[in-house]
Amino acid sequence: MAAERDRFSTATRLRALGEQAAARVYRAQSRRLRRPPRRSRLTGRAAILALVLCSLIVALAYPLRQYIQQRTEIADLRRQAQEERQRVEDLRDAKARWQDPAYVEQQARERLQYVRPGEIGFLLPEAGDGDGEAGGDEEDDERLRTRGAPAPRPWYDNLWDGVDKADRPS
Repeated sequence: MAAERDRFSTATRLRALGEQAAARVYRAQSRRLRRPPRRSRLTGRAAILALVLCSLIVALAYPLRQYIQQRTEIADLRRQAQEERQRVEDLRDAKARWQDPAYVEQQARERLQYVRPGEIGFLLPEAGDGDGEAGGDEEDDERLRTRGAPAPRPWYDNLWDGVDKADRPS
């Protein structure tokens, strides 16, 4: 009974618990020591791969930029060529209109104030000034010019101005 008593005594139990705890600590330390050390995620191969990728990006950046710039330039030139083709078509249409005698007569009447033999031509100031005052001839001429109406002057002056305007590039 004394052996049984030793078995259940506090000192014996504490000793047993201490031994068990020490064994657990020893096992945990030995496991930790047996485990291989953690390796860094950045290995030599990964570093070389990153270096190769960066050098490829740097090497391809300039040619890619040139390619994009050239594609933009090609698109601009195509747009300009299309605009020029449209302008040529418009000029062909205008040339065809000028081949028509009725159109030439209409333009001469509008631009040069031509009249047919036997007709009487009049130049009237546009309505809507609302002044009611009769100004001098110079003031009336100036008002007509500022509104875009043709100035009352000889037809040959208008013709010569048209030739001068056609001679200057627009």
